[in-house]
Amino acid sequence: MLLWIIGISVLALVVAGLLAFFVLRQKEGTKKMKEISKAIQQGAAAFLWKEYSVLVVFAIAVFLVLHFLISKQVAIAFVVGAIFSALAGNIGMRIATRANARTANAVKKSLNSGLTVAFRSGAVMGFSVVGLGLLGVALLYALFKDPNVIYGFGFGASSIALFARVGGGIYTKAADVGADLVGKVEKGIPEDDPRNPAVIADNVGDNVGDVAGMGADLFESYVDSIIAAMVLGMAIFSLKGVFLPMGIAAAGIVASIIGMFFVKAKSKKGLHMALNKGVFTAAILSALFSYFIVRYFVGEINVFYAILSGLVAGILIGLSTEYYTSAHRKPAMNIAEASKTGAATNIIAGLAVGMHSTIIPVLVVSAALILSYLFAGLFGVAMAAVGMLSTLGITLATDCYGPVADNAAGIAEMAGLGGAVRKRAEALDALGNTTAAIGKGFAIGSAALTALALFASFMQVTGLKAISLTQPTVVVGLFIGGLTTFIFSALTMKAVGRAAFKIVNEVRRQFKEIKGLMQGKAKPDYKKCIKISTGAALKEMILPSLLAIAIPLAVGFTLGVEAVGGLLAGVTVTGFLMAVFMANAGGAWDNAKKYIEEGHFGGKGSFAHKAAVVGDTVGDPCKDCSSPSINILIKLMSIVALIFLPLFL
Repeated sequence: MLLWIIGISVLALVVAGLLAFFVLRQKEGTKKMKEISKAIQQGAAAFLWKEYSVLVVFAIAVFLVLHFLISKQVAIAFVVGAIFSALAGNIGMRIATRANARTANAVKKSLNSGLTVAFRSGAVMGFSVVGLGLLGVALLYALFKDPNVIYGFGFGASSIALFARVGGGIYTKAADVGADLVGKVEKGIPEDDPRNPAVIADNVGDNVGDVAGMGADLFESYVDSIIAAMVLGMAIFSLKGVFLPMGIAAAGIVASIIGMFFVKAKSKKGLHMALNKGVFTAAILSALFSYFIVRYFVGEINVFYAILSGLVAGILIGLSTEYYTSAHRKPAMNIAEASKTGAATNIIAGLAVGMHSTIIPVLVVSAALILSYLFAGLFGVAMAAVGMLSTLGITLATDCYGPVADNAAGIAEMAGLGGAVRKRAEALDALGNTTAAIGKGFAIGSAALTALALFASFMQVTGLKAISLTQPTVVVGLFIGGLTTFIFSALTMKAVGRAAFKIVNEVRRQFKEIKGLMQGKAKPDYKKCIKISTGAALKEMILPSLLAIAIPLAVGFTLGVEAVGGLLAGVTVTGFLMAVFMANAGGAWDNAKKYIEEGHFGGKGSFAHKAAVVGDTVGDPCKDCSSPSINILIKLMSIVALIFLPLFL
């Protein structure tokens, strides 16, 4: 059976390779388009290279700690997880930065052509993540024959993911905020105007944050959920329980490959439905395959129902996120209307939408948790997380499609491709905003279920039957866990603010000192803004990332195992709520601005538009830096607790 699982994971990588070959065969367009795309590629590659040079030092240090304090096997698994996570993000980002000009050029032919190129470039990331994730888990199990050791693989993946998410998020939002505040608000020029010195840095940021960062984020959710289910499954069903989670993940890969062929659109109205058809087809097929796999392995139909609860929960959270963030739904439209009276009322409305949007995700995850536990106990909870992430190949493709479409729209604007082409590219970009928001909602939901699965595994490994709130140390752990979410959010928000401050000053300087820049007679210094964003992101990402490792260790060594249980419970609850709130508020602010730009409430340049730009600027670090980083925080803290548990005991 293990050979079949390895074979399907290799199939995913082969599909990713074929899709990459298809994308690279497409024409890049005019000389100007190639020039812009090349600048984005170079900026993104330079950032990743410098980021990985920092991460190598971190990985070596952790490897040595694990080797001497835990075990050689866990240390090896950690390194493999770190390498595979970095590799998946790197592959996806390199294809995405090459697909942007090709998507813009394909849009000249038709909307569907542009959609195909953008979506297939996103699918390269999707299938690279699931292929490398499942392959790593399967090979390490074949090597060590102990799923507990493979937590090291999850630790490596989670560590790299947090650095990638925090660093990429700081980079992209510093550039985005700087470009918007000076370009749109102060100078009144379009979003992707080539006169703006921060415009290339902004486009680079879309890739290092929402492609490489998102890929690393969901890579670790994917592998962590599988590993947690394998550990719990071994205790209940022996070897069959170990193979079942890997079998469900393999089935999801096959379902995602089939679902990919259903993504086609004939008109602008059919764009969103085209992506939904692919996702829903994959979900239905995955559920069907899972039924037969469960019957074959364990014969317990209740385990299938647990998987199904997770799969349905993922879809419901995605639909909820779409409602609260879509430009043509009431929440975002109400924020747009509030912009008529200024930035303050826009921000108040956005905060309210974000807070209100937590209701459905919390109820859905709670229902999935209760149902999966009733069906199959703690193992059922873990399998619900595996079920939710089983179709990650295609759900991640729809998410990574967004940054490519965004870059394509920017290139269409900067290269002067004409009104008709820009309109089509902007239609793809508008859909990309929605898919990105849905992707973030899915990532948050899967993070919550994965964290709960890891928490269940923590209880299983420690032998704790319950964590008593009558114990003062448990309550202290609970409070520290809740506090960690807020400290982490504050650090990442302040980091974006400090980096954006530098970008704003640099953009203002260039407009002031470069003669003829505003008139389009001179070129801005794009590289300077890229350099500032890169330096700020690498410096600012270290403290928040180390926090996730330091706090569980500190609580474990000083207060004990039960207090760590309280810590994990506290950070999971507050982290889940904060992540949903920030992601949906940010997405709604963004699309409220886009709704106004379509011509409502005065359109571009109006008083309402300027107010909406301010709201969008506040939402940017929320939705693209702090919120997605919290996803990883809650999982990484659980992994650290599990890895270092022998030292606490």
